[in-house]
Amino acid sequence: MIRRACATLAATWVALCGPAWSDTLADRMQGVLDEVRQDYGFPGATAAIALPDGQVVTVASGLADIEAAIPMTPQTRMLAASIGKSFVAMTALSLEAEGLLDRADLVSDHLGHHDWYSDLPNHATMTVGDLMRHEAGLPDHVHLALFQAEMAARMAAGAAAIPPEEAIAFLAGADPLFPAGQGWAYSDTGYLLLGLVIEAASDSAYYDLVAARLLRPLGLTATTPSDRPRLPDLAVGYVAEGNPFGLPTRTMDADGALLWDPGMEWTGGGLVSTSRDLASWGHALFGGNALDTPYLDQLLDGIPVAPEAPDIRYGAGVAIYADTPRGAVYGHGGWIPGYVSSLRHYADPGVTVAFQINTDIGIADDGTDLVPTLEAALADLALSLVGAADR
Repeated sequence: MIRRACATLAATWVALCGPAWSDTLADRMQGVLDEVRQDYGFPGATAAIALPDGQVVTVASGLADIEAAIPMTPQTRMLAASIGKSFVAMTALSLEAEGLLDRADLVSDHLGHHDWYSDLPNHATMTVGDLMRHEAGLPDHVHLALFQAEMAARMAAGAAAIPPEEAIAFLAGADPLFPAGQGWAYSDTGYLLLGLVIEAASDSAYYDLVAARLLRPLGLTATTPSDRPRLPDLAVGYVAEGNPFGLPTRTMDADGALLWDPGMEWTGGGLVSTSRDLASWGHALFGGNALDTPYLDQLLDGIPVAPEAPDIRYGAGVAIYADTPRGAVYGHGGWIPGYVSSLRHYADPGVTVAFQINTDIGIADDGTDLVPTLEAALADLALSLVGAADR
């Protein structure tokens, strides 16, 4: 359905929509972003809309660095956080297409030789597919007090990132949340394990694989690993006082280096990007064009995230909203200290919307409705204009 809708509307865009129309969209996007920034008071943001033919319109608002008065631009990058899970899952699906792993594989088939593995919850029963869909019954190390204390101590000492196996070890001896495959609970720890499975199955580094299989073929040149404190063109991220990780409110020093090592995220997200690249990624991913082999059935084979919300499902690194006022919606959100990102693809008519904001104040603790408000405003703008063009 996605491909058919996009193909039909692409012809409409060629006939009806030229540079003047995209300028109109950009002007209206700018107005939306400026207005929402004024209402909510965040430092800055970028936003991008990918149209059915793949054309991407991008705008920016506010400041990338408050103290230095550096304006946000469409080229400014931010940490994409958990949107990176969609890249991790697609890398795994690409290996499955080659027969190097299978979603039905027991995780122990790939990682059971490690001494630490048998200490994990559900170590003998969880599968690769369980990790992809957050149904392995694993807690999330990021929200454990011991992990947060260790991260704060390393930040204060200027130490390197906590490596994946050490982060996973925070779950040693913990009870499972439920038997593997019999529930849903979001877990960054599960995606660190998935990253180790990917590397074991391929005998290659994850970042080399994602670059070779997805980033370079799709021309996502602004998307790179967030594996070090100094990342070119990165906006300053701002956090609340008293945050769980003990960070100062400005998370970057005057020379442009983060005060913490984002490499700790790895395959829990692990990428720095722009709204333009994220929108382009969503357009390719949900249009069935991210790989040369068919994968949409596997990508969108989701499970309900809660019994009371059967229409909200989680597939292979993507959220699925099957029934909304705007039709079927696919995507992912992202949060990491100082940065918030959103990616949403509206299946009919095939429009993708992405934005990034350089603060998590009021968002990390669900104290504001900023993210859903901006998602709705940009979606309604895009869908109304696409509908008008189609008529």
